[in-house]
Amino acid sequence: MNSETRCTSSYISCSCNATPHSAHWGNNDLICFASGSSIALYQPKFPPADGRLLVTLNGHQGRVNCIRWVTRQDGGSENELLSGATDKTAVVWRRSTLGQFSAIATLVGHSGPINAVDGLYTRQFDGCSYPRTIVVTASADSTVRIWERKQGTEEFTCLHILLMGNGFALAISITLLPNTTVPLIACGCDDNRVTLYVENEQHQIVKVQTLTGHEDWVRGLEFALSDSGSIFLASCAQDHFIRLWRISPRRGDDVLIVPKAVSELQEEEDIRVKERLFAVIDNDEEKSTFAVTIEAILSGHEGWIYGVHWQPAVYTDGKRHQPMCLISASMDKTAVLWRPDLESGIWLDEVRVGEVGGNTLGFYGCQFSPSGHSFLAHGYQGAFHLWHKSQKTNFWEPGPTVGGHFDEVQDIDWDPEGGEFLVSVSLDETTRLHAPWVRAGLETNWHEIARPQVHGYGVTCLAMTGRYRFVSGADEKVLRAFRAPKNFVENLTRISTVDTKHVLERMADIAEGASVPALGLSNKAVFSSEDAVENKDLEIQPHPNEQYPELYFKPVQLSEPPTEENLLQNTLWPEEQKLYGHGYEVFAVASSHDGKVIASACKASKAENAAVLLWDTSSWRQLDQLLSHQLTVTQIAFARNDKHLLTVSRDRTWTLYKKGETDSESMFVKVAYSDKHTGIHSRIIWTCAWSHDSCFFITGSRDKKAVLWKVTDTNSDSCLGPVKACLPFHEAEDSVTAVSMAPLLTPTGQ
Repeated sequence: MNSETRCTSSYISCSCNATPHSAHWGNNDLICFASGSSIALYQPKFPPADGRLLVTLNGHQGRVNCIRWVTRQDGGSENELLSGATDKTAVVWRRSTLGQFSAIATLVGHSGPINAVDGLYTRQFDGCSYPRTIVVTASADSTVRIWERKQGTEEFTCLHILLMGNGFALAISITLLPNTTVPLIACGCDDNRVTLYVENEQHQIVKVQTLTGHEDWVRGLEFALSDSGSIFLASCAQDHFIRLWRISPRRGDDVLIVPKAVSELQEEEDIRVKERLFAVIDNDEEKSTFAVTIEAILSGHEGWIYGVHWQPAVYTDGKRHQPMCLISASMDKTAVLWRPDLESGIWLDEVRVGEVGGNTLGFYGCQFSPSGHSFLAHGYQGAFHLWHKSQKTNFWEPGPTVGGHFDEVQDIDWDPEGGEFLVSVSLDETTRLHAPWVRAGLETNWHEIARPQVHGYGVTCLAMTGRYRFVSGADEKVLRAFRAPKNFVENLTRISTVDTKHVLERMADIAEGASVPALGLSNKAVFSSEDAVENKDLEIQPHPNEQYPELYFKPVQLSEPPTEENLLQNTLWPEEQKLYGHGYEVFAVASSHDGKVIASACKASKAENAAVLLWDTSSWRQLDQLLSHQLTVTQIAFARNDKHLLTVSRDRTWTLYKKGETDSESMFVKVAYSDKHTGIHSRIIWTCAWSHDSCFFITGSRDKKAVLWKVTDTNSDSCLGPVKACLPFHEAEDSVTAVSMAPLLTPTGQ
């Protein structure tokens, strides 16, 4: 590769892991979130600006379960973040002066997956080095480990191990006790309790209080330091309640208040809650006493509550102000913003937002922006939901955000008429369409703008047969063909400024949209109300008063990327044809570049099932059947000029077919193939691709080899025919699972 060739990332599409502590919005205005075994950094922006994913960090070997910025006491921008994963390790990441993140420490010691993590600096920054840092990790091995990094060093050591017995901690939070450098740790466990720990003068972690009241597992905890000097601890649980605890400093002359029974109260006396006291000794050997009381119990959710988050403190002219505002996320599909009434002091649900309908299961977590003017929630299917407080109406309004598949991506394909958009399929049972959001005077970012297919099986392969048509295969024996509806074409014009005028003129008889009937897998076309035709072929017609109507689609006029609700219900493409012929689950599909022919293959353990079927896209009839391989064909590729067809297989071989030149010949004729003596590859061949001039193709295998082959004009005596290998081949560090070759040369002729 030429040293001047550079590749930069233009678009990253990924989702948030379906775990409660997998996202955190820092004071640096960056959202770090877990995506698979990676960590993504998302920079959201307030409308009309648009945020985007900046980078992904890779360091874990398993799914990342929890992530957290290490917040500063002065409210400054964070430079370090923590992550914990199923690989039983926690990693500390740091941003360099150049803005790049790297792993500076790996915390090893747990024998089970790490499910929660938090950390803090015990002192203010002195500008020279990082102060003493405490990191807390909770694992499924029934332990909570406290790690320490002394000031001026980079090494973390295990300071203490808390044993949870037969249970385990599901949520943790750490803060400093007011006017001290003593860390206070809260652990929410599966015994329905919140346990408080502090560091004593011997630097040992000791339990000081156990807070009871929840009736199910505690799933979320977070501290906030109020303007009065008291600490507020918010805890949420699967019992559908949020409890607010106040931890107040007590002076030496204060007397422990013992609450009286209600029958013993005088008329002028108020009911007092029970106080729990504990004392700590700071480094200066000064003793401080604190009282713990229940402040409020918030009721309003109808499902398990997985996350609570305080609005971050605001710093103005060096003065700190902590807004008494809390947000919670629940499996009842709602996020609620809580605030105390100014007159009565009673905590009320001020704003309630969330999902309506759809097939999602609710929210796993929520986060406030540093300014408090935005908040987000993330759900079971990995989608972000972002709301901004409108400066004009003072209402909370949903806004576009980033997103992506929440399971393995299996295939992608570009718009064949200019690459205006990209389509992807995944084992998350969806097909998604990505396109740029183009606006005059503002940065252009890519977004998911449609979800043409929401299926009941994992979608494994895809082929675009035209700009507005594609064929997909899933873990079923059927190929499904889709055509873009009129509503999508109109929205594509508004969002990406793609010229579709000539297409719309020919779409008078095209469906307006699509929806999936109850218990169905096929996207049914929906026409406009004046063109709708009653389906009289049904044996049982739906009752006029049916509670759940069959059609959920509603045309939407979009000028910005759609929200998750619209993606799920209003951006489907109608299915125009099913193709039957394979005996097992479809595994690979490809389209000729003129869009007239598609080739497909299914899983196979015998030669008769490893056939490649050719289909005519105008009539959808089967044209031919190509037999060569013994096992599953893993990928199919047409040459750029459509004169050759290449297949690669699990049987470690490839086969090259040439298009017949006369009507009497078969559509494609086998002209070359590899065997165990000539094939070079010693393991499964996963992938293949053609060069821009159709003279070369490349194959990639599990044996870590990527081999370039040349199609010549002369035949050899071997099974390779006109094909010969271009040596030496490329050796990768791991299995080669995907390759592609650019459709044109670089400006330097490479």
